[in-house]
Amino acid sequence: MNTIWSDHVQGIDTLYLTRSLRFNDFFKDQYLQHFALDRKKKLRILEIGCGPGALAESLHRWYPCAEIFGLDRDSHFISYAREHIRDVTFMEGDATALPFGNDSFDVTISNTVSEHIEPSAFYAEQRRVLKKGGVCLVLSARKGINLPAPGLENSAYERAFWEKVNMYDHAMEDYQVCKYPMSEAEMPLAMEKYGFTDIQTNYAVIPLTPDDPAYSKELALRMINAGRHCALDAVHSAIRTVPEHVSREEADIVISLINQKYDHRIQQYLHGEKLWNTNVSLTMILRGEKP
Repeated sequence: MNTIWSDHVQGIDTLYLTRSLRFNDFFKDQYLQHFALDRKKKLRILEIGCGPGALAESLHRWYPCAEIFGLDRDSHFISYAREHIRDVTFMEGDATALPFGNDSFDVTISNTVSEHIEPSAFYAEQRRVLKKGGVCLVLSARKGINLPAPGLENSAYERAFWEKVNMYDHAMEDYQVCKYPMSEAEMPLAMEKYGFTDIQTNYAVIPLTPDDPAYSKELALRMINAGRHCALDAVHSAIRTVPEHVSREEADIVISLINQKYDHRIQQYLHGEKLWNTNVSLTMILRGEKP
């Protein structure tokens, strides 16, 4: 069982809730345009590094004729996805040794995965399992805009807590997180180098602004609560990663402070107090084909 990522890097709530927002149907037209896949065709689509399944879940809605597979090496993510998402096949596996035969899929897709895997292995395996003319889609988070709501900033107690955690938490280095970053120019060059053609680059812009009246109340509250769960996940990760430096009492105080802040932000929203905080994500969408 491999649970390194969910235990020490990004928790289930962090990945599922943030991805389910970014791949919400509200934004699907951007993705459908840039993916440029035939929605009426019975495609076999493999998501590599699917986490707890949010993107695969959206792909199932967007491409109703397709057969969707999701693969991740983290056992907790796959267990969550299998329990909560229907009509998608989830399995544990390694992106550098995909458990599929040659020419098995019409489409491979990954989201914020390429930066963690050595490029030749990352692209070679996708090229192997893709059919001739198959499409490789690589999504990569780029620098966006993050403007937190007033009142959600860390208190003095929280700042001291995170300063101590950061002194001892070396998970990013230990687990080689983002070991292979590439610029917007380097990414298409790498895809071409490793055997793909007809390469295109596009960008999806996803503005998560709860006070924007374009969003339903349900979606706005999900945006706010996603921030809450990311913050809580970080505390639980600290408990698991550096338990000798974080007491349960300290962690409980931080958890209480987080919940108080987000409860207040929700009440502000429900009472019509607009703060216009926003989180605008910019996702690069790289598309290539196997010749």
